[in-house]
Amino acid sequence: MKQKKQSSLSRILSYAGRHKNLTLLGCILSALSAVLGLIPYVCVWMAVRNVLEDWPDLNGASGLAHWGWTAVWTAIGSIALYFAALMSTHIAAFRTARNIRYAAMAHVLKLPLGFFTGNQSGRLRKLIDDNAGLTEDLLAHKLPDLAGTAVTPVAAIVMLFLFDWKMGLLCLLTMVLALLSMCLMMGGKNAGFFHRYQKEIERMSGEAVEYVRGIPVVKMFQQTVYSFKAFYAAIKDYSDLASQYAMSCRVGQTCFLTFINGAFALLIPAALLMASGGDVRTVLVNFIFYALFAPACGQMINRIMYMSEAVMEANEAVGRLNEILGQKPMEEPKMQKRPANAAVTFEHVTFTYPGANRPALADVSFSVRPGQVTALVGPSGGGKTTAASLIPRFWDADCGSVSVGGVDVREMDTEELMGQVAFVFQDTRLFKESILENIRAARPEASREEVLSAAHAAQCDDILEKLPHGLDTVVGTKGVYLSGGEQQRIALARAILKDAPIVVLDEATAFADPENEHQIQKAFEVLTKNKTVLMIAHRLSTVQDADNILVLSDGKIAEQGSHESLLAKKGVYAAMWEDYQRSARWKVGGYLNAQKSGQERGNPARGYLNAQKTGQKRGKEEKQV
Repeated sequence: MKQKKQSSLSRILSYAGRHKNLTLLGCILSALSAVLGLIPYVCVWMAVRNVLEDWPDLNGASGLAHWGWTAVWTAIGSIALYFAALMSTHIAAFRTARNIRYAAMAHVLKLPLGFFTGNQSGRLRKLIDDNAGLTEDLLAHKLPDLAGTAVTPVAAIVMLFLFDWKMGLLCLLTMVLALLSMCLMMGGKNAGFFHRYQKEIERMSGEAVEYVRGIPVVKMFQQTVYSFKAFYAAIKDYSDLASQYAMSCRVGQTCFLTFINGAFALLIPAALLMASGGDVRTVLVNFIFYALFAPACGQMINRIMYMSEAVMEANEAVGRLNEILGQKPMEEPKMQKRPANAAVTFEHVTFTYPGANRPALADVSFSVRPGQVTALVGPSGGGKTTAASLIPRFWDADCGSVSVGGVDVREMDTEELMGQVAFVFQDTRLFKESILENIRAARPEASREEVLSAAHAAQCDDILEKLPHGLDTVVGTKGVYLSGGEQQRIALARAILKDAPIVVLDEATAFADPENEHQIQKAFEVLTKNKTVLMIAHRLSTVQDADNILVLSDGKIAEQGSHESLLAKKGVYAAMWEDYQRSARWKVGGYLNAQKSGQERGNPARGYLNAQKTGQKRGKEEKQV
């Protein structure tokens, strides 16, 4: 355990750079401050002794002023040293925490894009920002206190036995019992609490971000937090963990507070016994000293407890940061190659997600010629999105190769590869920036006229007309939000502005209403003209005109060919098409007519039931045929 703490502290200080010396200086000043802070107690003891020796004639107590001023100046010196120590460690702590955040973010930017699909943004923020903050608290406050705490016990024990070893032994006994109570509280089943606590905080933070993003849906359907079971479960688990820990600490915390503040309960009877059989004045002087010094010893034990907690936090913070820093960055090729054209080729590609038991793609091979449109269809989990994400290196294939223009994507410069591919996601994300900057993200050097042209080509004119400041309207401020279909059109404007030779469409019309879908389809015509297109689709009506259709199932290519040739095979695609057509007929011919019939009879509920029955009946008839 000791080695682990040292290695964590060493790891944190490695980010301090030239400010590491400030941290060391702060610790030295804090130790000197702690030692200097004990001298006023000795001065008080000396002053009291002089008073009692000369009592009742105090004219001879000439040393009172000397000891009083000595106590004052040493106390002021202790405070000044401690202030200088904290100034030094705070400056170093702020720089170190900043360097940790910079290092973590720089490393994150080198990770494959697939890393972000499996990690919630709230969790990543917690890992980087909050854990860097924990190291800041350790360096700024707890580390100088640790230096003082390491020196103070030695000096305190010497002082405890300096004047009266019996009273000193009683004070030391309460300190030892308080330390044992603290170990009882933090040991055993509570030893791993902080690790579990941090995990629950990260989980709750991640789920909170997802919940906030879904608030419009929650309000629309008048739901509560219970509709987001993952967020509710995270809150409940965190609450249960915190409550269990608090209850398990009852005995230890009670004993700790009793012993740390219980020195008087032992000192008073001990002083009375010693005074009854000895020098009353000497016993009284010693009693006053120990009565004043015992609380200082209690404060020292408190510092030890908070210091140990801070070290645990730092250990946990370093461990959590290592979860990110330990991720392997995307390897850049030593010899970078440029693609000859925009052809995309998969050769015996096999890929398994980290932690998965079976491959998402298994020995997949296909080619997309320049200017050709290829569609990926199939059941959910078949590997469609996985195949598309391997082109821009969201992940790297375990076996086989993915090439662009005859060049393996792993042999291309990342910037060059990203310039070759425009990816339109199913779930679009817009920045809290103006529409102009959101579109310009695809090509930062683009002029305003080029952005407007891209927005026009993406059928965004009606969106810009209704916004208060048009192209300069900031998304997310003063109630300015866009629907799913409108966001998708902004994303298409980005892709059009980028003008990459390869376009990957991941179910780009999934969340669009009919009006937006029509606008999106018109934008597709501009975006995909003379481009190599890989389209992922669930609505089979959108892929009928594709040059080639790949049917992916269980990570393998079940069939491929044109729409007509696949229907002629009467295989997997033909069955999917028949189901799709049946679904469309049921919705239009069954549900709407039956619902209309029920409404005409004045019973909308009966209309809904008629729709269901009609759809079921037609399904049975078609199945019999």
